[in-house]
Amino acid sequence: MLRSQFEEQLSDLHHQFYEMGTEVSESIHKSVRSFIEHNRTLAQEVINYDPTINEKEIELEKRSFELIALQQPMAGDLRMIITVMKASSDLERMGDHSVSIAKATINLKGETRIPQVEEAIDYMSLKVQKMVDNVLKAYVKQDATRARKVADTDEEVNKLGARIHDQAIASMQEDPETIIAGNDYIKVSSYLERIADYVTNIAEWIVYLETGKITELSTANEEVTPENE
Repeated sequence: MLRSQFEEQLSDLHHQFYEMGTEVSESIHKSVRSFIEHNRTLAQEVINYDPTINEKEIELEKRSFELIALQQPMAGDLRMIITVMKASSDLERMGDHSVSIAKATINLKGETRIPQVEEAIDYMSLKVQKMVDNVLKAYVKQDATRARKVADTDEEVNKLGARIHDQAIASMQEDPETIIAGNDYIKVSSYLERIADYVTNIAEWIVYLETGKITELSTANEEVTPENE
């Protein structure tokens, strides 16, 4: 196969990954909005679309393996394909957590809500969505510096999750009528934390794409050069 054809296939892989990322970002947005607004119809939309996201991840993996098997790409091209394979798996898991939030909306039973906690969840979700959008921008530009900055936000999201947990527990202790809602809030904030963790994983793969080094951005920045590099 000519080099130009390979580059075209690589470009298609790149665009399909970005498209999947924007769809996952939209699912996150819809799932949280459905939860805050108690909108079961919107939640069902998220659940119904999840198989499409799963199919996109499978297709990206398939095409990645085909490119590796048929082309035996070198250096930067191989890193691009590996990044897409690994990061698309993270996107798929982010989509799964969006579905979990949507299911929490549909299963919502508690009538007594805690407005200040819902506001905190809304704010937390905006932080997470911004992480998703920024990591996609970093991917498009292959910008490791921006990717590292995105990962830095993960700690802030974790703190917001801890604050929501504490607020929900305090409300449940004060008013037993909020126990069901409080448990829902704790679960949803934990889903958002996990989404942020997967965004950090993608940021790590972007750093790998640029540098060829696997970097743990969520802890100490210890770098390891893969054996095949």
